[in-house]
Amino acid sequence: LVDVVVSLATMGVVASLLEPVYRWMVAEVLGSRKVHTDDTSIQVQDPGSHKTKTARLWVYLGDGEHPHTVFDYTPSRARDGPAKFLEKYSGYLQADAYAGYDGIYAGKTVIEVACWAHARRKFFEARETDARADQMLALIGELYTVESQARELELTPELRRELRQMKTRPILERIKSWLDECAQDALPKGPLGQAVRYALKQWTALTRFVEDGILEADNNLAENALRRVALGRKNYLFLGNDAGGRRAAIIYSLLASCRRHGVNPSDYLADVLVRISTTPASQVCQLAPANWKPATPALPPTQ
Repeated sequence: LVDVVVSLATMGVVASLLEPVYRWMVAEVLGSRKVHTDDTSIQVQDPGSHKTKTARLWVYLGDGEHPHTVFDYTPSRARDGPAKFLEKYSGYLQADAYAGYDGIYAGKTVIEVACWAHARRKFFEARETDARADQMLALIGELYTVESQARELELTPELRRELRQMKTRPILERIKSWLDECAQDALPKGPLGQAVRYALKQWTALTRFVEDGILEADNNLAENALRRVALGRKNYLFLGNDAGGRRAAIIYSLLASCRRHGVNPSDYLADVLVRISTTPASQVCQLAPANWKPATPALPPTQ
């Protein structure tokens, strides 16, 4: 028990020391032209009871010029969580169709970009009851073929947009015609009908990625970033309190950004935790994983 208490106290100190770096990274992400976001549940002890409550960890990924991955903790999935985090953000927001984002988009400064992976998942589930879903899966596959070509050619955003205008737009036109036709006779409450209705309702946001080459066809970047949380909660099961959730968001942010930049997290933390207390606030940016360089270069291996 003593070891556990000491460990928790140490994590609290670590999160406190890293908070200036975390806050700088958050500000950088909010300066992006596009942000990917998603959330996942996490159990937290509920004060005054012997039970846990369901809280959320949200991930926000900045663009290529602001290459940081940050997490935010909220005690629930209420819409005021992302609304507060993104209060000063202006740009593209790629996310799922969670209704809590609607108020953010209503302000007109944040532009909705939907996720084809979510749409595809619904048609994949519908294929068990209606073979017509395979037709849509094939069409979506064509979209991803174009995306694969763009990645293989390592196109600039400008050239990526041109490729999509030439190859992707005609595919989207075929998809829209298919959806309109299928909507006429697919059972509204059936799996295929629900998949069709979802795609049509999200159509403007689903097609927005062809407008700008910095955008992605799906939100898989954010979903992949949340996997570390899913893996972690299988081991620690729950957080002790809301303060622990906020500390977890800070530490997850640094570790995720280390992974994004191929930085060894152990080397990073060992170096930064020593330097952070003597680093002026104006130079905190140098300690973010995207900019980090060890104070003492690694020695070459002995022969």
